[in-house]
Amino acid sequence: QVQLVESGGGLVQVGGSLRLSCAASGRTFSSYGMGWFRRAPGKEREFVAAIGWNGATTYADSVKGRFTISRDNPKNTIYLQMNSLKLEDTAVYYCAANSLSYPTMGPASYNYWGQGTQVTVSS
Repeated sequence: QVQLVESGGGLVQVGGSLRLSCAASGRTFSSYGMGWFRRAPGKEREFVAAIGWNGATTYADSVKGRFTISRDNPKNTIYLQMNSLKLEDTAVYYCAANSLSYPTMGPASYNYWGQGTQVTVSS
C-alpha cells in the first residue's frame, strides 16, 4: 500500500511559479513510476507529467518547457516545478503512483492517488 500526500498548491499570478510536492509512504517508492495529473473545473482529468524509477520523464504538450517533474528517492518525494503559469493551468493537481516503474500517461495504469492540491492562477 502506498499513501500519497500533495502540498504546495496555492494562488499565483499569471507568469508566476509554484512547486508542488508529493510525499509517499512505503519502502518500495524508488521502484514506482510516478505521475502528476490535473482536473480543471468542468473538465476531464488530464495527464501532466510522469517520471520513471530511473528518472526518465514524459510531459503533456501543454506543459512541456514550463513544468519539470523530479524525484528524490531518499525522501520518498516527487516534485512538480511549474513556471510561466497560465490561467488554463488552474486545476486540482493529483499525484499518482504506478507499479510499472516507467513513466506512463494513462491514468488507468496508476494504482495509488493522492487527495489533490488546488492551484489557482489569476490574471
